[in-house]
Amino acid sequence: MRLQHLVSLDWLKDSLHMPDVRVIDCRFELLHPERGQAEYRAGHIPGALFFDLDKDLSSPKQAHEGRHPLPDMKEFADKLSRAGIDDTVKVVVYDDQGGMVATRLWWMLQYLGHQEAYLLDGGYSQWKDQGYPVATEIPAVESRTFTAKPQQEMWVSMEEVKERIGQPGTIIVDAREERRYQGLEEPIDPVAGHIPGAVNYFWKDNLTNKGYWKSAEEQKDRFADLDPTKEVIVYCGSGVSSCPNILSLQSLGYPNVKLYIGSWSDWCSYPENPIGKKVEAE
Repeated sequence: MRLQHLVSLDWLKDSLHMPDVRVIDCRFELLHPERGQAEYRAGHIPGALFFDLDKDLSSPKQAHEGRHPLPDMKEFADKLSRAGIDDTVKVVVYDDQGGMVATRLWWMLQYLGHQEAYLLDGGYSQWKDQGYPVATEIPAVESRTFTAKPQQEMWVSMEEVKERIGQPGTIIVDAREERRYQGLEEPIDPVAGHIPGAVNYFWKDNLTNKGYWKSAEEQKDRFADLDPTKEVIVYCGSGVSSCPNILSLQSLGYPNVKLYIGSWSDWCSYPENPIGKKVEAE
């Protein structure tokens, strides 16, 4: 069974003509931040608009708050309005990285109270591989009025995470790859390690080896050790690749899943914060 926040390639292909469906391209590369928009202009799903992780889904980096702080929400709501999104519109987001970046937009829409937000299972790579139509023209859309209804309970600050460490009612989940979690390497941030007490669920384990998302049954097995009666706080490097795990957990019915927005890049910017490391046995 497919996770509830996903739509299939076939569904989107058959729904592109519908006026209440808006498609957003979120392709982005951390090491080459201009490449996503260039690839969008070279070819995208027909009717898709482009949202940039750095320019649209984040505000400029500061001393704290991580590498991808949330943007000003009034400005972001205005952008959604200009993209023709209101309460009646189904928003389908995609990238070509298994949903790593696109789920950031999915989460932000959820945070602003927009429930009709979905991730394209398989993303742009599978769309092209299936021979589905590709366009180069940038569509003109009629503006609508997006009404933001922030759900403040969906995220936590660094101070709140610090208060939760060791608390029996909270599980802290690190979504980064295992070697970064263990503190054995850190290619991006200045300090290696993890938040003390965190458990590791690498976000890419949401995917099959063909790039599609695992079924609800497989995800349930994957997260079997996470108690759904507890608060689950998910973090990653900068609050982006946490979002695939959040999508899976929400789809499985976990009622109290929160994003640590600043994530590791925020946590390690405070020298006084404790650092956990897990040394390999050999």
